[in-house]
Amino acid sequence: MKHWYAMRSHPHKEDALYQQLLRKEHEAFYPRIRVQPVNPRARKIRPYFPGYLFICADIEETGLSELNFMPYGSGLVSFGGEPAVIPDNLIAAIRQRVSEIEAAGGELFDGLSSGDPVRVESGPFKGYEAIFDTRIPGTQRVKILLKMLSSYQGLPVEMDAGSIKRLPPKKRS
Repeated sequence: MKHWYAMRSHPHKEDALYQQLLRKEHEAFYPRIRVQPVNPRARKIRPYFPGYLFICADIEETGLSELNFMPYGSGLVSFGGEPAVIPDNLIAAIRQRVSEIEAAGGELFDGLSSGDPVRVESGPFKGYEAIFDTRIPGTQRVKILLKMLSSYQGLPVEMDAGSIKRLPPKKRS
């Protein structure tokens, strides 16, 4: 009977392991998300679970040794020598969550909506708090309203999306 299992990869070899699984005609799930890195040369698509991916297999039919000794892999996640079965509903929930993050525009925009408090993490305004206004379509830039003493409403500023970080909402007393 087929079940889902988590498989470890060698460091930064998730893509190669995923391709290896597909070549061997295994059903695999490799969740990745789009990110807006600060460094423009950095990877724009990253694994949602670095070092891991999921495989749906019948261990009796496939054989444990094929999966544990696959190139670029470090074997199945096991407890007490037995591979850990991942419930189907958990795989479905991960798929849905990854889709939600992608629909929101990537990792930095996950759950970020107009009016949310953010902090500028790099650049000339580093350390300033601001209000997230909007994502600029077709770019990796955002518009924020910078909290300045001279401006009651906030000074509109455009910057790289990787320059901001969401702040937790302030508790009201």
